[in-house]
Amino acid sequence: MSSKLPVVAIIGRANVGKSSLFNRVLKKQQAIVAREAGTTRDNVFGKVDSPHGQFWLVDTAGLKDPDDDFEASIQEQITEAADASDVILVVVDSTSYPSDEDRIVAKKALKSKKPVILVLNKVDLKGSLSIDDFKQLGIRKSVQTSAEHNSGVYELIDETTACLPSNAKKAEETKDDILRIALIGRPNVGKSYLFNTLAGKQQAVVANVAGTTRDVNRISINYKKRAIELLDTAGIRRQGKQEVGIEKFSVLRTIQAIEESDVCLLLMDVNELNVQLDQRLAGLISDAGKGLVLVVSKWDSAEGKDAYTRDALAPKIARTFDFVPWAPLIFTSSVTGQNVTKIYDLVLDIDNRRKQEPKTRKLNDLLQEVIQAHPPAGLKNTHPKLRYIVHTDTSPPWFVIYGSNLKFVHWSYKRYLERKIRGVFDYSGTPIKFSFRDEKQIKANKERLKNGLEPVTKAYKQAKNTEE
Repeated sequence: MSSKLPVVAIIGRANVGKSSLFNRVLKKQQAIVAREAGTTRDNVFGKVDSPHGQFWLVDTAGLKDPDDDFEASIQEQITEAADASDVILVVVDSTSYPSDEDRIVAKKALKSKKPVILVLNKVDLKGSLSIDDFKQLGIRKSVQTSAEHNSGVYELIDETTACLPSNAKKAEETKDDILRIALIGRPNVGKSYLFNTLAGKQQAVVANVAGTTRDVNRISINYKKRAIELLDTAGIRRQGKQEVGIEKFSVLRTIQAIEESDVCLLLMDVNELNVQLDQRLAGLISDAGKGLVLVVSKWDSAEGKDAYTRDALAPKIARTFDFVPWAPLIFTSSVTGQNVTKIYDLVLDIDNRRKQEPKTRKLNDLLQEVIQAHPPAGLKNTHPKLRYIVHTDTSPPWFVIYGSNLKFVHWSYKRYLERKIRGVFDYSGTPIKFSFRDEKQIKANKERLKNGLEPVTKAYKQAKNTEE
């Protein structure tokens, strides 16, 4: 199955409120926000789940870098943003007349032929100009927002989802029997070497310069009668160390590769382990619901390598990635070929586990055992009641639990449930997802629909689809 969510890029000159807007849309403080221009020095990304669809939102750094010539860098950045995204949000400061930089951004964005939305931010401030003052930029669709006061954000989300191309929306539904494996990791950790070794030929450009791979390289092969597509991505540098231009948008391509893949190989250099960015990438892969294998590369270059060294390293790596305890760990060398073929067998096993379909009866017997052994805690006289569980989807495995007062189920209990399910069903190598459907809310929404009213939340629609 090919699952690829559309990407929406926020661009604009520095200090127009891109990061604040990004945080509002995602409803969490994920980007660094400050009043000084150029604070954001890294692409920050998050998944937006709106009633009308899902998409990746990417907050790009201010296009004006004090060490770069604006004219030279802007064209490259806009071109890359347009190439790697499905919709472009051009953000401007509504309190100042369009500058030459705003005009350059708008012109290049429109030239991309991608849907473009003009976002007039800071409309809450005194001296905010009217929409007519920005018509000279040539962008037809516009939304007025105030990230500071959370105004116009929902309108922006609705306008954005309406602009997503039909082929991007249909991408999620596209099914085929190709197993897609994405190689993810920081620059120069050996992705291209492993890609070439797995592919069996010199497909990617391999060099000792970090960031040689600028795009997503792909090749189709067959292994044990299974069609497989390998995706090699450009590496993501640590925060603050990305170069202006093409490399910043390699983050977009990495996100796209993760979304398109079924299983991701997260490569880590044996000589540079326990890097925070590796954890961040693992979390991103897990959140996307993709299979994950932790691959320690360049094992041939490790000093004093032997079984003892590997046995000593494995627990340390496991502690670093304790939030994905289900991800298998493998030590490889593209130079010697060590364990390279085993990667294919491992990925095929993970793919099979992701597709298994547990019987509802067995799941509910397990749920009752779990509840009897350790009932969920609640608040005072309000306790969650977990009545039954159904398996609703594969790749990733998805479970829906029905009951009442489910909003009081603590995250630690959800983790406990996951451990118990994994103890019975082998889901090694893949995250599993849970949804909780409150029967009282479903009943209330049914009554509202009977009376010609809209459901309180979209939970009813999701639950109805599940029941059907």
